[in-house]
Amino acid sequence: MPGGAHDPGESLSHTAVRETLEETGVNIHVTGIVGIFTDPTHVIHYTSNDEVRQEFTVVYRGEPIGGQPTTSSESTRVEWVPIERIPELTMDRSQRKRIDWAVNESEPYIDPDAR
Repeated sequence: MPGGAHDPGESLSHTAVRETLEETGVNIHVTGIVGIFTDPTHVIHYTSNDEVRQEFTVVYRGEPIGGQPTTSSESTRVEWVPIERIPELTMDRSQRKRIDWAVNESEPYIDPDAR
């Protein structure tokens, strides 16, 4: 899944559009939100400056409006995958959770701890 850092001065949805185009060659229109995902046990410690971060991910729904699937310096493979092939793909459990939610649920994901 395309993703990346939010740049100063841009909206989060613009970040999704920009990162998708940069990493896949596909231009998208954001149509909604899949959810906001975080894992309190996944903490990153940067030893260069002793900074500690807990990452989070905002996953958007989008539709393609132009471009062609193309690899970039940030991607090794870009392709359209039929939904029925998703279960056979190898991926991290956190990515699978996001994709499963996007495919099977209509309401945005909200961390259960926040309810």
